[in-house]
Amino acid sequence: RRPAPAALLALATGLGLASPASAHPHVFVTARAEILYAPDGTVRALKHIWSFDEAYSAYITQGLDKNGDGKLTPDELAELAKVNVESLPDVGFFTTVKANGRPQEFGTPTGAGLVFDNRILTLTYTLPLKTPAHASRSFGIEIGDPTYFVAFDIVDAPDAVITREAPKGCIVRIARPPKLDPVIQQKLAQEDITATPDPSGLQVTTRALVACP
Repeated sequence: RRPAPAALLALATGLGLASPASAHPHVFVTARAEILYAPDGTVRALKHIWSFDEAYSAYITQGLDKNGDGKLTPDELAELAKVNVESLPDVGFFTTVKANGRPQEFGTPTGAGLVFDNRILTLTYTLPLKTPAHASRSFGIEIGDPTYFVAFDIVDAPDAVITREAPKGCIVRIARPPKLDPVIQQKLAQEDITATPDPSGLQVTTRALVACP
């Protein structure tokens, strides 16, 4: 089995992408998220849509074109999608959720699938909450890798983080991490990822808050 993006946190050397003392980050992810509500107004799940950078997409899909037609179909990518999602619990799905300020746990992901288009690999899956959350005041999510080994970039678009079937009047606010200046980026590139779990205390995750009346 091929290592999943989550497994890169522990298997960088095995991938041949880097030595244990090499740079942050190694995988770049462009992400969208949907917050899924139930008819009773509780939050039941998140839907993640993650597009990996071109270099990682090319590496991780090597040898998967089983019929040699030059195209990768969802069927050919099904096993890779399964491995990806099975690895993600080890890193908390790169996701933190709070309902009315209380941390929430996740259930078993469903609907995992991969699509390879225009040299970019995109993973989509639904991440249910272990227990549907009553978020009468607020529902917050945080997406990203605090170690900055995998760099998440939540798209700068109206559909970056959206709600589905949310109660009337709920709005989404997004707080993005500040852009890193070249000096900080160079410093991170020289750090030992095995010795620095947090890149200089910087915020590198994106936060979204759903506020309801």
